[in-house]
Amino acid sequence: MLRNFITDFKVVFERDPAARNALEVLFCYPGLHALLLYRLAHNLWNLGLPFVPRFISHVARLITGIEIHPGATIGQGVFIDHGMGVVIGETATVGDYSLIYQGVTLGGTGKETGKRHPTVGMQVVVGAGAKVLGNIQIGDNARVGAGSVVLRDVPSGCTVVGVPGRVVHRSSRSGPLEHGQLPDSEAAVIRTLVDRIEVLERQIVQLQKSSAPPSLPLGLVPTTTQPSQESDDGDCCRLKDRAIEEFLDGCQQR
Repeated sequence: MLRNFITDFKVVFERDPAARNALEVLFCYPGLHALLLYRLAHNLWNLGLPFVPRFISHVARLITGIEIHPGATIGQGVFIDHGMGVVIGETATVGDYSLIYQGVTLGGTGKETGKRHPTVGMQVVVGAGAKVLGNIQIGDNARVGAGSVVLRDVPSGCTVVGVPGRVVHRSSRSGPLEHGQLPDSEAAVIRTLVDRIEVLERQIVQLQKSSAPPSLPLGLVPTTTQPSQESDDGDCCRLKDRAIEEFLDGCQQR
């Protein structure tokens, strides 16, 4: 327990540029306090003691605004930044050196029993206000954007945004989560649909024009480049249709 506390203490300086000295971190970081009380409650929970572990977690919630069930499993070096409103359920697992921002919920989806909370891998970043719900797996080095609602498994190294959460980026290397530069997958698909409508409108206009062809002298055959244009539009539409299908299917790119 002491070793875990030392690791939790050191990681604050690595993750938070506002951490200036040891006294500030010891007395002014509720995430560190919540983890310390959680580890005490978790050890007592594993011993099978009734009431006391839950009471300690309740006191920690009153003091820090962070609710961690003593039955949860949290690795070393986890940093809960700010932390107000964080909820971690009984069967949740959080891997080593993960970063959790305020307002995050690692919860269940109903009243099911058994393993009903998420398993979060190592070095995962869960953005402010994100909800990760159900017995799902969040792979190592994954990134969950602020305000996302994640309801399905996330492969390692992926970035997930949106409601419901969709994979928008895949990378084998871990890196910081730039909340100000997250892609807007909904806007991208809306733009694709608008482009498709514009293509269809052009085709309708062209069909209306071709329905009343001008009279030509005998022996003359009208020439047009229309088939080539229609072919280009068709290929473009097929590509955009694929993008729409991936979005509606959760954007599970290969």
